[in-house]
Amino acid sequence: MGTAPTQCPSGITANFHAKFDNRTEFSCSSFPFTLNLSKLNSHPTSKGLVNKIGSLPDIDDLFWEKVPTPILDVVENPTHLKSLSIRELKLLADEIRLELSSTMSKPQRSFKASLAAVELTVALHYVFHAPVDKILWDAGEQTYAHKILTGRRILMPTLRQKNGLSGYTSRTESEYDPFGAGHGCNSISAGLGMAVARDIKGKRERVVTVINNTTTMAGQVYEAMSNAGYLDSNLVVILNDSRHSLHPKIEEGPKTSINALSSTLSRLQSSKSFRKFREAAKDVTKRICMGMHELAAKVDEYARGMMGPLGSTLFEELGLYYIGPVDGHKLEDLICVLQEVASLDSMGPVLIHVITEENQCSEDKQKKVTVEKQQEGLSLNDIYSFSNDDHCRTYSDCLVEALVMEAEKEKDIVVVHAGIEMDPSLKLFRERFSDRFFDVGMAEQHAVTFSAGLSCGGLKPFCIIPSAFLQRAYDQVVHDVDRQRIPVRFVITSAGLVGSDGPLQCGAFDITFMSCLPNMIVMAASDEDELIDMVATATRIDDRPVCFRYPRGALVRTDYPIHGGSALEIGTGKVLVEGKDVALLGYGAMVQNCLKAQALLSKLGINVTVADARFCKPLDIKLLRWLCSNHDILITVEEGSVGGFGSHVAQFIALDGQLDGRLKWRPIVLPDNYIEHASPKEQLALAGLTGHHIAATTLSLLGRTREALLLMC
Repeated sequence: MGTAPTQCPSGITANFHAKFDNRTEFSCSSFPFTLNLSKLNSHPTSKGLVNKIGSLPDIDDLFWEKVPTPILDVVENPTHLKSLSIRELKLLADEIRLELSSTMSKPQRSFKASLAAVELTVALHYVFHAPVDKILWDAGEQTYAHKILTGRRILMPTLRQKNGLSGYTSRTESEYDPFGAGHGCNSISAGLGMAVARDIKGKRERVVTVINNTTTMAGQVYEAMSNAGYLDSNLVVILNDSRHSLHPKIEEGPKTSINALSSTLSRLQSSKSFRKFREAAKDVTKRICMGMHELAAKVDEYARGMMGPLGSTLFEELGLYYIGPVDGHKLEDLICVLQEVASLDSMGPVLIHVITEENQCSEDKQKKVTVEKQQEGLSLNDIYSFSNDDHCRTYSDCLVEALVMEAEKEKDIVVVHAGIEMDPSLKLFRERFSDRFFDVGMAEQHAVTFSAGLSCGGLKPFCIIPSAFLQRAYDQVVHDVDRQRIPVRFVITSAGLVGSDGPLQCGAFDITFMSCLPNMIVMAASDEDELIDMVATATRIDDRPVCFRYPRGALVRTDYPIHGGSALEIGTGKVLVEGKDVALLGYGAMVQNCLKAQALLSKLGINVTVADARFCKPLDIKLLRWLCSNHDILITVEEGSVGGFGSHVAQFIALDGQLDGRLKWRPIVLPDNYIEHASPKEQLALAGLTGHHIAATTLSLLGRTREALLLMC
């Protein structure tokens, strides 16, 4: 095939040889650019990356407004940082910030956390020797600069897109990601495991973990710190504090200030001579007597607590040597402290408290973006928070409005929320009922048992937790709620596939793990009307726990009116469309896709019944028997894993003898694998849960295979 020039944004011209060969050249008047795919595929920093991603994105997605980045352009991997001067490192940090602002603002992704961590990331890769030294991150949102410096810069525009880069650290994506970032709070535990494995094997690599304010709310962080203090393995924990406070509630805690004195003290605390002097003093006091040693330890802790911010002695109590606070945007201080810590052969666990600013941005870039966006009628706050007035109403909006209506009638209703961040919709309830709203952060286990205690005290708690985060509190759900038959009302948000957040926050398992509990009532809303009714239903259940789920995203109807809910009869579904050939029994949001399949099949002359189960437990036995008796084919559809709604239906109809005759039953569930990040529509297609997939399954069961294949083309 010949060469076909393509005009791209910013005057860039691309020449393609065939579709994509190993070398594609791009050129423009302002900068030369060559993308060598063979080099990328073989480069050690991109080990397995191209194979994992599969193919590069469309050319329109690869390009963004080019800003001059002369230093960053020559940094292909962290090794190239070692030869740079402090001045050049500062310029590099500015260029990374410009790069992030250019690449991330176009698709409107939040990147504040990564902007705050730019200097910290540069310092880490300058001092330590990744991938031999292990650098672990708790939160994926902090790692974009890390991805840029570790060979993934060219693919940053594909972040969170289908076949693109993950929004989190990923072991399969890069050798510079030694551990996958989970829902936060896992890096210290994993890092400690690596440190102990290193010690047992007699190796010498450094292990560094980076946590943030959000993850300090999770109990696993303190469990890991306590164990690290006991084991005394060499481990560096960095607290990236962008809130300037160690207090759980920033509005109630004093701000941690950074000044010349604190900078000097941090350098002193981390210095080799000071640490050796301190260890020598410990040995001397031990030899004199144990009482003297304990007294000296208390004096040391008290004196260093006086120097550090409020809360810093907690880390000392857990066995970590506290250093800080350190200015997270002053590279000289960061590098000095990290070099001193890295130079010690035996130091035990250390916590470095780094103060950063989330709104860090190059002044020139910020001014430029401000002018451009103000011309479009947007404020700077709009630019960096990505808020706008054209907010699509979501299921969460509907839920909160329903909760407010019920709370106005029922004074005992309280709301407990847990997760990484609070949904903006919940602010309405908090403003109306501030004394009846509790946001506990990343403390899901506490949230569940706290809700159980509230219920025992005579209140009616609604415990709102995203599906993926409820997994962390399952033991509490079993023993503190269900086993004791305590009426806690679980609202399971972000149920099912979650688009760009991929498998990390996918709510695939809640139907299965909640419906197997003996006392739990399990529901799922198919639309906004049912969601409101389920809020009303849960309010009236006072003798056992109940849960209901709803998906992430916009409402089914755009013109949705606000109205009060009606309590549903427990264990009852409903028929939406009555046919005779095939029965589609949908659960939750998949009812809408069953209706789409019915519309497709009706055009082919197939009469389809569509039923909305509403309840997974207890099942509507009367509805199931009617569907089995009046149809030759029954298909159950759910946006959940194997073992959920379809399994409960199969259990009943098998024991009831419904499968002994002519009935064909097929379940459609999420596949038995993790579905990577993509758009919601793309994920549904990958999972085989679209209306077309449901219709094709129906046609196959009817023996109309050719039509099924044509439908999927």
